[in-house]
Amino acid sequence: MADTAKNAKVYINGRLIGFHSDPIKLTREIIGRRRESKISAQINVAYHEDTNEVYINTDAGRVQRPLLVVENGKIRMKEEHVKQLNEGKLAWKDLIEQGLVEYLDSEEEENAFIASKEEELSKEHTHLEISGATILSIISSMVPYLEHDMAGKVLHGAKMFKQAQGFGAANFGLRTDTEGFFLYYPQKSLVKTKTMDVIGIDQRPEIQNFVVAIMPFYGFNILDAIILNKGAVDRGLGRSTYFRTYESAENRYPGGQIDKFEIPPEDTIGFLGEESYKKLGADGFVQPESFVGENEIIVGITSPPRFLEEINEFGVVQEKRRDASISIRKGKEGHVDKVFVTESESGNKLVKVKVRSERVPALGDKFSSRHGQKGVVGLIVPEEDMPFTPDGIKPDLILNPHSLPSRMTIGHMIEMLGGKAAAMKGMHIDGTPFEGTKEEEIEKMLDEAGFKKNGREVFYDGTTGKRINAEIFTGIVAYRRLFHMTAHKIQSRAKGPVQILTRQPTEGKEKEGGLRFGEMEGETLVGHGAAMLLQEKFIDDSDKVTMWVSETAGVIGFEDQIRKTRRVLEASDSKIYAVEMSYGFKLLLDELKALGVYPKLLLADKV
Repeated sequence: MADTAKNAKVYINGRLIGFHSDPIKLTREIIGRRRESKISAQINVAYHEDTNEVYINTDAGRVQRPLLVVENGKIRMKEEHVKQLNEGKLAWKDLIEQGLVEYLDSEEEENAFIASKEEELSKEHTHLEISGATILSIISSMVPYLEHDMAGKVLHGAKMFKQAQGFGAANFGLRTDTEGFFLYYPQKSLVKTKTMDVIGIDQRPEIQNFVVAIMPFYGFNILDAIILNKGAVDRGLGRSTYFRTYESAENRYPGGQIDKFEIPPEDTIGFLGEESYKKLGADGFVQPESFVGENEIIVGITSPPRFLEEINEFGVVQEKRRDASISIRKGKEGHVDKVFVTESESGNKLVKVKVRSERVPALGDKFSSRHGQKGVVGLIVPEEDMPFTPDGIKPDLILNPHSLPSRMTIGHMIEMLGGKAAAMKGMHIDGTPFEGTKEEEIEKMLDEAGFKKNGREVFYDGTTGKRINAEIFTGIVAYRRLFHMTAHKIQSRAKGPVQILTRQPTEGKEKEGGLRFGEMEGETLVGHGAAMLLQEKFIDDSDKVTMWVSETAGVIGFEDQIRKTRRVLEASDSKIYAVEMSYGFKLLLDELKALGVYPKLLLADKV
């Protein structure tokens, strides 16, 4: 090619591979061949007029989405194609091969002119949306009336699908997942989307339809907190089972030694006393259906000694085995559901013990609608104290009105109206994004059923019996119980283990740790002038230690056990004083010495 300055650059997957004199013709030719199935349907091409560059993408990992091909203002797909599709004569693959549907990536989509509805089509349009919901992922398109919600909240609501408890697997009784949840009474959604039907969510439901009233309740549902009806909870609302699996095997060690499943004998190192092993059978395994509390033994194991023992004068060694039994984790007590005994890949005996415990909704447990309206239980109210309608309807859940305006989750409110209409009509309401049942239709259904169109109802206070002055917006909405539960998160500590290096309390619930009182928390105490509390938290409750410090050398000394004196090596004749400090500070001084820095402490009398 003679003059490359005017020619368009052609890139394949970001690499310049040449120049072309007619980029528009090249682009059309590639698209035409793709529609004729002469090249892969995964290839995308885009011509950028401003930079005079053609980008061809064939690499993996691009997000593509299908669109109907439009030519001269009409879609290429005809009525007979739709008929053949319904009869099963055509498949999705055939639509792509015949160039009726094509996949665009973000680069090619930039140059396409896409109509959202068939009525909008003009000569300029290049593609038509199959459905408004196809711009969304599978999980996002399960949020009903999503187009009325703020994008961030939809994302939030979609993220919580994977945290919902439900009927996750039909073979849950045989599964040995480390953790598992099983909701007792999952329900079909009254307001559903087409995606839910496509993926068959009704076969694996993960929601319950709650009667929700939007109103404050004596401050107990302030901010994101929610109020639950104790009567509904007693009838099984949000109730679930938590499964936890413990696993162990008879491991083999060099020298032919092996672990052994048994009730550990009394001479075992680390023997915990007969009481600890009373729930074990003769084989060392806990009996199915027996109740086990936290720290109780469920599998008895003895391991060979860590080191080879010396032969005594008689040449006989009775090896002392160690107790390596498995106990229930903190706060995870329950009934033994199943005990599986099998073999591992290496041919060793393997046991899995599955423990189940019932989880009834309690204060602090997390619930969420599909619109990102998550909240924790602030109060469980006795049924007789719940507000009620003239028909005697009492809500299962009371949501704070302040959680709606700022979050702009209008979809939540429309779902409430739809759920109410669906319950009255005994049918499902379609809440598919961009093409669901219109609000006017729902209002008409409510009107026919004898309810107000706006979803509001008269309520009476359950405690006084007086009519509440305002009308309360109420309806039915799908709520999920999430796996964040107080029973798994609550922790406290009065005394417990410390770390070896810093001598400070351990961190984490499993290690019986406390809550870290860190730098920022300390600053708040300084700001409040709470000096003694600062001392208590950072020193007394943590790693207080008394060290001997030399007055002249300014370094930490030690107690000489032989000479029965206290001294420092740097200046043995100097006076030495007891100084209270944090062991973490002493450790810092040692680390500075290791770096070649010589820290000195200046002593002064307490003022």
